[in-house]
Amino acid sequence: MRRRAERGRRPARSRQSTETTGPDTSSSLLFDVTALGDGGDGLARPSDPANGTSLVFIPFTAPGDRVLARRTGRDRAVSEQVVIPAPERVEAPCALFGQCGGCSLQHISAPWTLNWKKARLEEGLRKAGLSVIPPVETIQTLPGMRRRADFALRRQKDTILIGLHQRGGDPVDLTGCHLLHPDLIGLLPPLRNLLLKTDLLKREGDLLINQLDSGPDLLFSSDATPTTADRSRLADFARQYAIPRIAWQHAGAAGEPEILVQTGPVRIRFADTDVAPPPGAFLQASRDGEHAIQDAVIRALPRIPGRKSRVIELYAGCGTLTLPLAEHVRAEAFEGHPAAVRSLQLAATGKRIEATLRDLNRQPVEASDLAGALAVVLDPPYSGAGLQMTQILDGKPDVLVYVSCNPKVLFRDTALLVANGYRADTVTLIDQFLWSAEIETVCRFSRPRRR
Repeated sequence: MRRRAERGRRPARSRQSTETTGPDTSSSLLFDVTALGDGGDGLARPSDPANGTSLVFIPFTAPGDRVLARRTGRDRAVSEQVVIPAPERVEAPCALFGQCGGCSLQHISAPWTLNWKKARLEEGLRKAGLSVIPPVETIQTLPGMRRRADFALRRQKDTILIGLHQRGGDPVDLTGCHLLHPDLIGLLPPLRNLLLKTDLLKREGDLLINQLDSGPDLLFSSDATPTTADRSRLADFARQYAIPRIAWQHAGAAGEPEILVQTGPVRIRFADTDVAPPPGAFLQASRDGEHAIQDAVIRALPRIPGRKSRVIELYAGCGTLTLPLAEHVRAEAFEGHPAAVRSLQLAATGKRIEATLRDLNRQPVEASDLAGALAVVLDPPYSGAGLQMTQILDGKPDVLVYVSCNPKVLFRDTALLVANGYRADTVTLIDQFLWSAEIETVCRFSRPRRR
């Protein structure tokens, strides 16, 4: 289940992610960087007003930089030299920074980046109509803790490339990473050797790795069907590197993946319960980030009037929030991915959980059901809740705990909530996507009851 945009994959063409929009349009000029755009690129104007005053986006620059840059389009430029560095500029820890598309902000200090994300969040909520914004709690995870990665695969002559896409370009072979968990990086060299000996990859594909409590869980998407010999080699590889499961699907195919190798049970622990997630299941980027989100959601619940208090959770996945919620309330969880729901239902045996398969984008939980809940927990996909948000606004539950990975959608929905009488009680920013412009937020909205 892939519900959110994966960092490092081939990005959509946009003014923030497109490095070039045409041929060179001018010689190099000095630019002063005054701010960062939403995507993390510097916003700059020519230092000499005689060269114009229009803003351009310059990747890998920081507010306060004076850079020598070359225009590559109407509102794009590339930095050729940092003439005067900004005070917050630091040496990027990774040798691949600027080539690999996984990070965009390694050149700026982590404290400054966190404050920038906080200010961006507060400004967006204010523009959405919140007259009072509660103090924003901030949590920043550590490097080297990301447990989920979606790699690009490419066969090139006598080698296999495994890495992340450049911004709008080809993948860069990953030889190291300060963001990913060391166990994931350690698998890449033997994986290159393995794929070189198989027919699994004609030209290109993808590999999603989830670092579970039981070990690495691999899902290949490729342009060739695995042969009998491939399956044997994969099984040997799984036993050698303690990999409990390897699954495969044809690139671009719908439906559930085929499990090629299963050497043991797969499990990940939410609260005090083990869950067997499906291949490619969505997980939070890091364990620390997951715990921070869980804690923020639990703290946002209203005072519990009794053990039968009912909370409705929308887009539940395989139980990241459901199982912690069930330790405090009766959880009614809805999710549209069949394999994720089956995993949650198995883990929920004997607990105060009712997990239901439901495509919330086509058949949302109705307003009348939402209105009667103690609270509604909403953790929508990156694109937002769609029709389900309409039912929330119609039902007007007293408390909505909104978990967001897309600030633009959060700000859009906040404006709708404010227009329907809601206020923000708590806001928590979890910076688990280090060195990027990504923001994870947990907001508690409430609507005062009429007397």
